[in-house]
Amino acid sequence: MLVLGIDPGLQKTGWGIVRAENGRLSYIASGIVKTNSKLPLYARLATIDDGLGKVVAMYQPETAAVEETFVNCNPASALKLGQARGVCVVAISRSGLEVYDYAANLVKKSLVGVGHASKDQMGMMIKTLLPKSGVLKEDEADALAVAICHAHHYQTHRLYQK
Repeated sequence: MLVLGIDPGLQKTGWGIVRAENGRLSYIASGIVKTNSKLPLYARLATIDDGLGKVVAMYQPETAAVEETFVNCNPASALKLGQARGVCVVAISRSGLEVYDYAANLVKKSLVGVGHASKDQMGMMIKTLLPKSGVLKEDEADALAVAICHAHHYQTHRLYQK
């Protein structure tokens, strides 16, 4: 099963795809959809939609997950991030895929065993689980972490949906 993970962001949206078969994970691809900060918000959101649409068309994942938005103390930033996240969900669901949500703490706990794991701990675990992933940018690594988390939790989701 091909699993797409998304780390939403207005400047950089990370995406990562892993294959989960018989309890084993393998790296397929990852990347970043970058937006031009000089463009208006609607154009940046369209860039994210277009980029993720191309990823879904090229790799044809079977399931997808998006990291939930972390709300910080700046409401304007949180609102813009929420809009970027919404575009991610629409871009994926347009292809007919169900989109699952995971909180950042659950993603970290699923990979490292601790909900407040550091970036270094997360990076080390991704390298351990996906040794062929090579050198990753932070947003790619975060997206792969979401994909791995979803691969671990997907069967549970399916059981409770029946």
